[in-house]
Amino acid sequence: MKAPMTKIVHYINQFFAGIGGEDAAGSPPVRVEGAIGPGRRLQQLLGDDLHIVATVHCGDDYASGSADAVQEILALVRQDDPDLVIAGPAFTSGRYGLACARVAAAATEHGLTSLAAMHEDNPGVDEGGAATIVRSGVAAREMGSSLETLAAAAAIVAGGEPLTNEQGRLGRPRRQVVRADRPAAARAVDLVLARLGGDLEATEVPLPRFEQVTPAAAVEDLAQTVLALVTEGALVPEGNPDRLESARATRWLRYSLDGIDSLAPDQYGSIHGGFSTVWANEDPHRIVPLDVARELEAEGAIGRLHGEYLVTAGNGTSVANARRFGVEWAADLRRSEVRAAILTST
Repeated sequence: MKAPMTKIVHYINQFFAGIGGEDAAGSPPVRVEGAIGPGRRLQQLLGDDLHIVATVHCGDDYASGSADAVQEILALVRQDDPDLVIAGPAFTSGRYGLACARVAAAATEHGLTSLAAMHEDNPGVDEGGAATIVRSGVAAREMGSSLETLAAAAAIVAGGEPLTNEQGRLGRPRRQVVRADRPAAARAVDLVLARLGGDLEATEVPLPRFEQVTPAAAVEDLAQTVLALVTEGALVPEGNPDRLESARATRWLRYSLDGIDSLAPDQYGSIHGGFSTVWANEDPHRIVPLDVARELEAEGAIGRLHGEYLVTAGNGTSVANARRFGVEWAADLRRSEVRAAILTST
């Protein structure tokens, strides 16, 4: 007897639904019959046993910014009583990734099997809760291979099998209750003996690893110190002449402060894509406090202000790039005899 068809509801954003770009980012959730956008190719890859019965789409701003958005989306998803909910792929798009992860997490909490797809650097990876998240490419140009990975993962998840890291799973797998071969007391003694024997890695509960950064020593005398202004607030000269990315920055820039005592709003502005820049653009000193720094310099409270400010955009920037920026900034500033910095963020 043939197994029943697996019903899928696919969640995508307004762009991939063909509704529009940023002009439609505030659009509320809508349900449509069948597969649309990338869902059409996904359906081909899924074959005959897994069927996308409906698609729910929503604007990125609405989905990530409205307190009720996820529940509204989930209400539309549940109209079809799906066997599987698929969200994405969201690639490295921060708002889209957050929406996909939150929809998948909410679906899982309500007893629905769910699967989201995004790049490992997407901030949504940490928002997926108990939902399964599978790896996608960096950007939509990798849609083809990303959908292939997603379709293969969907078949595994729909079959009730756990997805492994080798099959593209991101994050830690969901904890499950299993019967151990040996009692907890015996295993605990083994772990203690391993630790006493010098094995510092032995554990049944692996913890996330975070870098330990040793703070620099306190500045003893600011009056003799060269101070720099650095920011991840994406404040650039009017027109963004060097085309700094507003999100997922891959580089940082420097701009001269020589002979400049203040930053005029018609000459500087923030192009950061992760917050409303209205107040920053009304007064650029809210991002780069040059006015106060010049006052401190004139008073002798600091020795000298560095002749450039360093800038990048900290919106969805990958950990690897952020780490690289920090190393490069530190090396560059030390070469310039800078010994202290004010880092403004958003």
